[in-house]
Amino acid sequence: MRTEEFKQILLKAIDREVDSYALYTALSEKVKDSVLKSTFRELAQEETYHRKTLQEYLSGTKKELRFDEVKDYKLSNLIESPSPSSDMKPLDGLKLAIKKEEEAMEMYEKLADASADQDQKKIFVELAKMERGHKARLEDIYTNSAFVEAW
Repeated sequence: MRTEEFKQILLKAIDREVDSYALYTALSEKVKDSVLKSTFRELAQEETYHRKTLQEYLSGTKKELRFDEVKDYKLSNLIESPSPSSDMKPLDGLKLAIKKEEEAMEMYEKLADASADQDQKKIFVELAKMERGHKARLEDIYTNSAFVEAW
């Protein structure tokens, strides 16, 4: 992968973080449930941190990206992605957010697999871990919200 191509991918990743921030901010303003509202606000803040981290990496200020390893529960395989709407229910907001994180995670995993350069591969693996962490957190909230009768 050429340097310019890698730079464009990182710029696209930054754009995705901005889009995710906007989505989570909008969802936090829309939902009535205080736990969901707080969760979406926290996710929006994390997206801001990720954007900033990617920008620092791109500018050369940051030399390495590291994110915690998180298990993928694959709950997203069982849910459909709803279309965003002004009257979206909280669970639909969670489904949309889970699918968005899954798409980003899969994109970074494919880029890691396609990278011949080990340093670039490592960056994409770290970015996939970051998105997997968000997805796992959202899936946990979804499970606890959608299946409350099980508790």
